[in-house]
Order: sequence, then C-alpha cells, then structure tokens
Amino acid sequence: MSRPGERNLWKGPALWWALFAVTWVLSSYSRDLSKALEARWIVKYPAGWRLPLKRDISDAMKWLVEDASFGLFSFKDFTRGIAWVIEVPYDFVRAAVIDGFVVGVGSEASQIAPSLSWIAVIAVVVAIGHTAKSWSLAALVGGCFLYLAIFGQWDSAMVTLASVLISVPIGVAGGLLLGIGAYRWPAFDKILRPILDLMQTVPVFAYLVPILFLFGFGPVAALVATIIYAMPPMVRVTTLALRGVPTEIREFGTMVGCTRRQMMWKVLVPSAAPGLMVGVNQVIMLSLNMVIIASMIGAGGLGFEVLSSLRRLDIGAGLEAGIAIVVMAIALDRLSQAFAARPAKVHSEDAGGESLVKRHPWTSSVLAVAVVTGLAGLVLPAFQSYPASLTLTTGPFWADLVEFINVNFFDQFEAVKTFMLTWLLLPVKRFLLGIPWPWGIAIVTLAGWKFGGWRLALLAGGLALFIAANGLWAKAMITLYLCGVSVLLASIIGIPLGVLAAENARANKVISAVIDTLQTLPSFVYLIPVVMLFRVGDFSAMIAVVLYALAPAVRYAAHGIRSIEPQLIEAGIVAGCTRWQLLRKIKLPLALPEILLGLNQTIMLALSMLVITALVGTRDLGQEVYIALTKADSGRGIIAGLSVAAIAIIVDRILAASARNARARLGLEA
Repeated sequence: MSRPGERNLWKGPALWWALFAVTWVLSSYSRDLSKALEARWIVKYPAGWRLPLKRDISDAMKWLVEDASFGLFSFKDFTRGIAWVIEVPYDFVRAAVIDGFVVGVGSEASQIAPSLSWIAVIAVVVAIGHTAKSWSLAALVGGCFLYLAIFGQWDSAMVTLASVLISVPIGVAGGLLLGIGAYRWPAFDKILRPILDLMQTVPVFAYLVPILFLFGFGPVAALVATIIYAMPPMVRVTTLALRGVPTEIREFGTMVGCTRRQMMWKVLVPSAAPGLMVGVNQVIMLSLNMVIIASMIGAGGLGFEVLSSLRRLDIGAGLEAGIAIVVMAIALDRLSQAFAARPAKVHSEDAGGESLVKRHPWTSSVLAVAVVTGLAGLVLPAFQSYPASLTLTTGPFWADLVEFINVNFFDQFEAVKTFMLTWLLLPVKRFLLGIPWPWGIAIVTLAGWKFGGWRLALLAGGLALFIAANGLWAKAMITLYLCGVSVLLASIIGIPLGVLAAENARANKVISAVIDTLQTLPSFVYLIPVVMLFRVGDFSAMIAVVLYALAPAVRYAAHGIRSIEPQLIEAGIVAGCTRWQLLRKIKLPLALPEILLGLNQTIMLALSMLVITALVGTRDLGQEVYIALTKADSGRGIIAGLSVAAIAIIVDRILAASARNARARLGLEA
C-alpha cells in the first residue's frame, strides 16, 4: 500500500520535472538512439508518411483561378467582381485626397478637378473632432495631420488614409452582419467561432499568399487582405454587444409591437451602439497595423515607405514613416473613441425653421475652405500642396544617433549578444530541435489532458501531429524556441513592471506611457533600429519580439493586482504580513489567473511578430510563409500559416484551461 501523500506525488511539479528530465535525455541522445535502433523516423518524420496537403492546396487554388465555373460566371469573374466593388470607391477616395479626378488613360489623361488641398483635409478632421467631442480633440487631430504635412509624409499618408477609409467601412459592415447572424442563430455562431479563431491565429503573411494568387499584385489585393485581417474583432464585439442589451429594452420593443427586423435595427443595434463602436475602433487599429504588411502586395503609402526603408536599412526614413503611422493611428483612435462615448443627439423642435448653413455650420465651413483653397491652389500651389521647402526631417538625427551608438558601444552590444546566444538562445534551440517528434506529440497531448481533459488532449495531440505530418516539425521547434525565449524575457520584464505600476501611481504614469507607445508602433518599425544595432539573426528577432509582445504581460499583471478584493489584503495586514509577504503570499497568487491570461496574449503577439522577423534572417515557420509569398506558392504558405495557428491554438487552449483551474483553486469562479 502507498503511504499517505504518495498518491499525489505525480500530480504536482514532480511530474513535470520528471518529464523534463526524460525529454532532456532524449534530446541529447535522440540521434544515437535512432542509430542504435536503426529507426531514423524517431528523429525525422519520414517523407513517405507526409500528407500531400501542400500540393493539393496549390492544385485546388490553380483550379479555382483557371478552371472553376459556376454556370453563368467563372471563379475568376467572381474575384474580378469583388475587386471592382472595392476598386471603384477606393479610386474615388484616393482621387479626392491625393490624386485628383482625371479622365482618359495614360498619356491622354487630363485632370478635371484637383484633390482636396492639405488645408481642406485638416479642416475636415478638425470639424469631425469638434463634432465628436470638443475643441481639444479638434486641436489634437488637426495637429496630427499638420505633423504629416510638416514632416513630408503627406502624400504617403493620404494613400494610407484612402485605404483605411475603404477597408474600415467594409470591415465594419461585414463584421456587423456576421455578428448579427451569430447572435440570431446559435448554430451559425458555433460554425463561425472556430473560423474566427483561425483567422486571428493564422499569421497575416499567410493571408497574403492566397490573396496574391487570387487578386494579383496591387492595392485591391492589399485591401482584401486588410479587410479579412481587421474583421474578426468586429464580429465578436457585435455578438457580445447585442447579448449585453438589457432585458427591459427587449421587452419594451416587444410591447410596442416591433417586428423581428425592427427589433434588430431600431432597438437592439442602437442600444448596443457604444459597444459596437469599440469594434469599430479595433477595425481601425488593425487596418493601420496591416498597412505595412499589405504594402508587400501593392498597398503603397506609409507602409511601403517603412518597408523600403527596412530593405535599405535607412533608419531615419523608416522611423519617420513609422511615427507618421503612429500619429495617424492616434488621431483616428481618439476620433473613434469620442464617437463611441458621444451621447445621443437630441433634435430641437425649433431647428426646422433654421437655414441649412445654421443647422450644419461645420459642413458649410469645410465646403467653403475646400472651394477657396482649391481655387487659390490654381494660382499659388502652396495652398494645394504643402511646400516641400518648408518640410522638416529627423532622418539625419536618427541615423547619426545609431552611428554614434554603434561606434562607441559596439563592444558592449556584441558582448550582450554573444552572452545571450551562448547561454540562452543556442542551448534552448539545440534542446528543442533534439526532441523526437513522437515524444514531443506525447508531451503536448499529456499537457492537454492534464489541464483540460481528453478533449483538449485530442485537440493538442492532433494539431501537433498535423505539424509533423506536413514535414514542418523542425521549423516549428525553431518557432517555439524563439517564441519561448522571447515570452520568457517579456514576462521577466513585464510582470514586475505590471506589479510596480499597480503599486505605485507615479510609476504607473511612466510605464503606461511607454507601453502605449510600444503598442501604437507598427510591427515593422521595431526591426529597423534592432537590425541597425545588432544586424540580422535570431538575437535581433528576439529583441523585436520582446518589445512587441511586452504590453500584455505588463497590463494583465497590473490588472490582476488591482482587481484583488481589498478585504483580502486587509486580512493579510491584520495577520501581520509585511509588504513583501503581502505581495508574495496574497497578491501574486490571487493575480495568477490574470497573469496567465496575459501570458497567453504575450504568446499570441510573439507568434504574430515572429512571422515578420523572417525578414531579418530567422529560419522558422515565418520564413516558410515569407518564401511562399515571394514564390506565390499558396499551398506552402497556407500550410505554414496553419502550423503557426496550430501552435497558437495549442498554447491558447492549455493556458486558458490553466487560468480556469487556477481561478477554481482560488475560489474566484463566479
């Protein structure tokens, strides 16, 4: 018979330490073991066992583009129709803000009307800011757009703005309709939920491969990719907002005799408007985050400026374009937030007798500014386009700063890089690459069973087998190594910062400002200074990923500490706990579920950034997606993207189950 307590020995950390020890031994001696057993399949998944999904997907895409037909029209006609629906309004908006309206093609083209002047565009955003909230917001957004003109980013910014003005309404409308469908029909919601999970976990590069294949190279393909990337949050927010409408409002709609359509569009949607505006804000931010990546398939604008600067290693131009994206993001973010918090407009009974100008003063003023500056621009070009002679640039400053750092601190940076590579990155990489794929799948399956039961075990084991069966186990291990090390460092840095922010109001202001800045910087911008200081390679990729993924670790840790019930802390003080004991024995354990959720989000951001770091020389699944994009190999890109999504789903489900278990142990479940 077992002694008391012996039964639980393998239910705690001892089990995982034992598995780690066995895994380390297998990792170190797997090649020797495979030779001794004459079974090379232990180390490398046999080519004859691989699934032919890459070839099948490529063949299916080729068939769709070349041969698929639906009676009256072909699939190519269908994609051309979608492209036309997007291209017509895009061309109109682009003509209005930057190109001007022309008739004719090529050398026979002639301009019949100029675009809005830079002064008129600033007047428009100032008017929107004042209408949405106040003069302070009007000054902020007006100053943001004036910055774009002063620092020579106007033309590129207007191209990006045209993309946002088209992708956001389509993304919002599509997300709203899908969200309403999920709200009305539970079966549709069950089908849609895993699709949304997949859309949010597949790396954005993977979107570009089939879209490039279907729509070709150009701004329309970039807009399609942006809409697909930005739509999922709107779907989820719509469903949640509609479900959150109070029962009293629904009952009132029923009492006055609303039909089903009237109930939706006249009662539920207006009542859920504040929540829906949160989704609109998310679509705007994700659209701006996509502009750089979409520039790889012809989006142009500020994204192209950042991407071309990265390729030239021009840190000054890249940072200026990246800051311009941040400035535009701040302006659009504040405007969308203001509209979300704006109270419902009350119509005055006396307004009917007023003139149109008095009822719409800002509209009249903006139209007047547009006409006057347009006419004045025919005589004085400075009214139409901001004078190039008055633009400023910080490019030389940033270039000189990086050169100064490289000249004076090269040895120190190189020492840090060598230390990290020698004692952290390379050992972890060798360890993970040495794990036999059958044992790796078994560990993942066991972890799923341990935290979530047999269903999670089947899901985790099946997704891990999918990666191996497509011949991507080694690249997946490199992805896991880079992600794991980056998340470890982001957690070591971010969780203490989050605790400090929760405990100290002054520190919170500084930390929040830094985190807000890191969250608004486009992902590509991180690569430019990192590459200039550390050159290409895994270390540079790790630094960029840590900076990009740091925010959730900080925010969730701070939120977890702040959300602890005051009575529990008071009980600890009464019991005589010191400040350190309060933190270590009460606050951190109670905040653990939130910290685990923050860890989950940190991993998701790290995986999304790792695909982008393929541009700086990594050899993981991100590189596989990037190579597929350059070769327009849809099968290769989709399978690599699905493999990244598989890793993300495994980690997400296991950590979510861990957070639920932690909340249950602490008695925090509702």
